Amino acid sequence: MLFKTKKNKKFNYLVEGEGRPIVLLQGLMGGLSNFTKLIAYFSERGYRVYFPELPIYDLPVLNTNLASIAKFVARFIDEVVGEPATVVGNSMGGHVGLILTLSRPDLVKNLVLTGSSGLYERTFGDSFPRKNDRDYIKKKAQEVFYDPAIATEDLVDEVFAIVNDRGKGIKTVMLARSAIKHNMEKELHKIKVPTCIIWGKQDNVTPPEVAIEMDRLIPNAQLFWLDHCGHAAMMEKPDEFNEILFRWLQQH
Repeated sequence: MLFKTKKNKKFNYLVEGEGRPIVLLQGLMGGLSNFTKLIAYFSERGYRVYFPELPIYDLPVLNTNLASIAKFVARFIDEVVGEPATVVGNSMGGHVGLILTLSRPDLVKNLVLTGSSGLYERTFGDSFPRKNDRDYIKKKAQEVFYDPAIATEDLVDEVFAIVNDRGKGIKTVMLARSAIKHNMEKELHKIKVPTCIIWGKQDNVTPPEVAIEMDRLIPNAQLFWLDHCGHAAMMEKPDEFNEILFRWLQQH
């Protein structure tokens, strides 16, 4: 499915469908391709689905952190969406969604987390060892999924290009550090919006105990598991993910 993006002076974004708004937030090395089946599914079922391009590599160095990205998303919902939205975040995107929900609860109708950082995650660390070794990068990309075949050659090429671009590589490491530093254990109890947690049982990046802890700490949360599934559930098990989320949204 081909999507057309819109551009204005402040935002580049995709919007598909008509109805209740959903805003999708990508992971640190994610992109639009992670959400194609979700966008197609919900845009045909009474939802207006937005995918804003997050300023991961465009922020000034001093502002390259998750709080700045959450402020960007708040402006996007305020100025483009125009009403409270269901916010769906994967990995770093979930972490941004948590920060946004706490700082601007007026903009978030529901929160959906999958493989979200915020408590604990395994990352590349403080640098990218052997970044010029494509086979190494391919192996790291495959570890994100239960089925390594999901890490296509195109996806590996995208990650390889990012880590070997000096500016992008530095900012990627900075955002990974920001995620590690911004532990939200003591804040999650303040989240009041209905929260749907959909998690891969074989997530190697944010292990299942992270989902269990988030479900325990967020008052109005509900946890769903997907078996034979890794860190990007909406990508690896799209049909099951979409059905779970659709049913949950019908109730909220």
